[in-house]
Amino acid sequence: MESTLLQRWQEVTQQIQKACTDSARDSVTLLAVSKTKPAEMITELAQAGQVHFGENYLQEAMEKMAEIKELVASIPATKDIVWHYIGHIQRNKTRDIAENFDWVHTVERDIIAKRLNEQRPQALGKLNVLVQVNIDNEDSKSGCLPSELESLITTIKSYDNLNLRGLMIIPSKEGSDAFERTKKLFDEIQQAHPELTQWDTLSMGMSGDMQQAIAHGSTMVRVGSAIFGARD
Repeated sequence: MESTLLQRWQEVTQQIQKACTDSARDSVTLLAVSKTKPAEMITELAQAGQVHFGENYLQEAMEKMAEIKELVASIPATKDIVWHYIGHIQRNKTRDIAENFDWVHTVERDIIAKRLNEQRPQALGKLNVLVQVNIDNEDSKSGCLPSELESLITTIKSYDNLNLRGLMIIPSKEGSDAFERTKKLFDEIQQAHPELTQWDTLSMGMSGDMQQAIAHGSTMVRVGSAIFGARD
């Protein structure tokens, strides 16, 4: 019999807990990647206690957010949802991202950071941002190169409406030591920039490699298909 949504979610949370235990880690945040999946599935998980949801496609995400916002009175748990934007950012989409999301994982160049900073409503508080690093220097992937990271971090940390929290990667499928290299970068930045008092997030690991990512220092895993099933 096919597992239900809640069963799959519980299995993933148990796998994360085991990986944390095996690696002597306190906890790792589960980001449920809900792209292409309906608002009903998000509300079901929110009622069960899932807080963080990741979306790749802006228009689809905003439609779901509007739908869920109407349910707050009947499903109070939905007001606790924390929205993460994890897709590629086009310059003409920064305003909607800045106005609707709590986190952005895919900042890769200054112009995007600058626009997010300028367009973030102050009433919402600072926007949590991660720098996406193209850790394996792949032409098909977005992200700044490790050699560009120091300059970008120096720029972003000067923006008043952004809260720079850490790094995000999508490693090569061929298998490499990407997790180890990213953790090393993360630690080096933390040491070089003690003024970044909330430098605490390493977003790496997905459905197929989350245990390995946790073992190498990930603090947030982005899990889609293992929870929601195959993409439509």
